[in-house]
Amino acid sequence: MWLGIRRFTVIPTMTENRLVIEFLNYLNHERHFSPHTAKCYGADLTQFCAYLSRDATSGERPPAAEPPKSGLGSDSAYGVVPQSASTLTTVAVKIDLTQRLLAVTAEDVKSLLGFLGEQNYSKSTIARKLATLRSFYRFCVRRNYVPANPLASIRMPKQEKRLPKFLNVAEVNRLLQTPDGSTLLGARDRAMLEVMYSTGIRVSELVALDVDDIDFTAQLVRVRGKGKKQRNTPIGPTALGTINMYLETRRADARSASFDQQALFVNKHGQRLSTRSVRRKLDKYLSIAGLDPAISPHTLRHSFATHMLDKGADLRSVQELLGHQSISTTQIYTHLTAEKMKASYDEAHPRS
Repeated sequence: MWLGIRRFTVIPTMTENRLVIEFLNYLNHERHFSPHTAKCYGADLTQFCAYLSRDATSGERPPAAEPPKSGLGSDSAYGVVPQSASTLTTVAVKIDLTQRLLAVTAEDVKSLLGFLGEQNYSKSTIARKLATLRSFYRFCVRRNYVPANPLASIRMPKQEKRLPKFLNVAEVNRLLQTPDGSTLLGARDRAMLEVMYSTGIRVSELVALDVDDIDFTAQLVRVRGKGKKQRNTPIGPTALGTINMYLETRRADARSASFDQQALFVNKHGQRLSTRSVRRKLDKYLSIAGLDPAISPHTLRHSFATHMLDKGADLRSVQELLGHQSISTTQIYTHLTAEKMKASYDEAHPRS
């Protein structure tokens, strides 16, 4: 949250603001963003509305210029402002939230940046929230709700380069061998881990897989990625073998007739598995295998890309396999391989 409960609370929720709702519908239906991504955008905008409500009611800075007229009508929110720094006593003041959103200026955004800096938010978090606002106001410009994007002149904070974590080959092998393949859930979990490492797909793409998406003959998987874009990605025979074993065990289960027949990976109740469940299962096997508990499902994706490049795969191929829209996103893995190469040089060269 941008602002803690000890500072103020805003009611009602963002879903009662029609401008924000229209933007989120645009992300879902026109841009085909995933529900998770749209939810994150919505959370950032809710927090921004809270910040605007505080500014409009607390008198901490001069009010914005006369808001522009629009065909959106108006919405109201109640900003709750603290009476003193030491208590939670509050007072509700009604403001016109939609018009306040449309009246935002570059100075408002700079004021927000100052506030976030004072609250010690990381550069990456600030950058993400600014990206949400930039996208929101770009949408408002397209719909002619505002004449210009107030974030056009705002520079994104320079972020520290952080290399993604990845497992080495021995660690991956230890993890993949951990599930007990003799049980239905163990066979499922082994197949899930094998598929993630063999294909490099995202966990959201993993749980969206259907049985019909697996082409055992061509050794391909049909993947539905971000923006509902589909791609076919190769899958290795080992992973295909674990999928086949899992499906055979599943069909032999007495409850199989009641399972979701379309979904590839289902939970113990026979319904499509969730991303949260995948994370919980991974945590369990990390503990059993004695691996770093900070590893996430995305770490297997990082490991896939790093190992592919280590073995000589070209960057463009890895980009296609990962489903990255821009090759610059894939290039971070070249830093990983470069670091490994430098470490090998330092260890082996007599004058390093």
